[in-house]
Amino acid sequence: MELSATVIELRYALDTFFFLISGALVMWMAAGFAMLEAGLVRSKNTTEILTKNFCLYAIACTTFLLVGYNIMYVDNSAGGWLPSFGALIGSQAEGADHSLESDFFFQVVFVATAMSVVSGAVAERMKLWSFLLFSVVLTGLIYPIEGYWTWGGGFLAEAGFSDFAGSGIVHMAGAAAALAGVLLLGARKGKYGKNGEINPIPGSNMPLATLGTFILWFGWFGFNGGSQLMLSDFENASAVGQIFLNTNAAAAAGAIIALAVCKTMWGKADLTMILNGALAGLVAITADPLSPSPLAAVAIGSIAGALVVFSIIGFDKIKIDDPVGAISVHGVCGLFGLMVVPLSNPDAAFMTQLFGAAVIFGWVFGASLAVWGILKLTIGIRVSEDEELEGMDLHDCGVDAYPEFVSLK
Repeated sequence: MELSATVIELRYALDTFFFLISGALVMWMAAGFAMLEAGLVRSKNTTEILTKNFCLYAIACTTFLLVGYNIMYVDNSAGGWLPSFGALIGSQAEGADHSLESDFFFQVVFVATAMSVVSGAVAERMKLWSFLLFSVVLTGLIYPIEGYWTWGGGFLAEAGFSDFAGSGIVHMAGAAAALAGVLLLGARKGKYGKNGEINPIPGSNMPLATLGTFILWFGWFGFNGGSQLMLSDFENASAVGQIFLNTNAAAAAGAIIALAVCKTMWGKADLTMILNGALAGLVAITADPLSPSPLAAVAIGSIAGALVVFSIIGFDKIKIDDPVGAISVHGVCGLFGLMVVPLSNPDAAFMTQLFGAAVIFGWVFGASLAVWGILKLTIGIRVSEDEELEGMDLHDCGVDAYPEFVSLK
């Protein structure tokens, strides 16, 4: 009896530790988003984009603790459309195989990831305070409701919708919110000419963008691996190993194929496209990193790596200005990831996946469009032309990211 109790306690401790380490890896992805976006915006907007990424993480952690987690998970055993509002305090279930506080920590960093997707897409022309107010609503209400419908046991879960680690629930949801904001916000000044020409606006720091992508790639092992939820037995430990392998394979394939597409189309190795190719592979495999074989993971990453290049080009052609390619990476490739799940997972069905994707996108896009619209009519969402020209660092933050390049005092 004592030996049995000791084994149970050891498994409890190991699975709790696994949750905490995985959550810490995902939290580190916040640094990845910050560095990636800082590298892909102009130097005059760098401090502002860093401020957004830092503050959105703090906001997400607070709103999900106070409101969001109670909507998404607590006392939501009934299923259906409407979540209940439980209380986080005292919610520890008897017989849990890990600390539910560690589970909360693992879930809250996913919320911040969804909001980080929005940050890059609206960069260089959105008001800081409008963005932060939207962050409160997305992380406290919009995301938790669709999260309840899926991971919280709501009607999409009951229908058989499958999204292992969040290609749709996290990434496509973030892209839907971003798209709604971008449509109301408009493009950056000078991005598109009067005759339809597209004027590239280079980022300020490719080393930072590359570092950010490596950090995201590293953190994704916690994102996907931790979503197995357990490590303390043979089956789950083997599954985590498979997830790590497939996650890495998809990212590598995405980068290689994006490189090949760029070389074929333009004769150049476009670093920004290569970085987004790796991220596209990561997003696509996230819907199910366990079921595919390693070669299938390579195929999924490869298709995503090509898809993201053509998607970024396509959005530019219809004058949807996304400075970092977030809508393509997380939205288009997130949808692709959801739709290929049934190819390797017999428990998933194409129509159910399509239905779930449509519900998630429709809810997040519609709710976000309403919130962005209210903000636009009240406090406004876009900075003035002068502020955009001079840079948002000066007007929103009063701190230059690279002062020696701005002033020679």
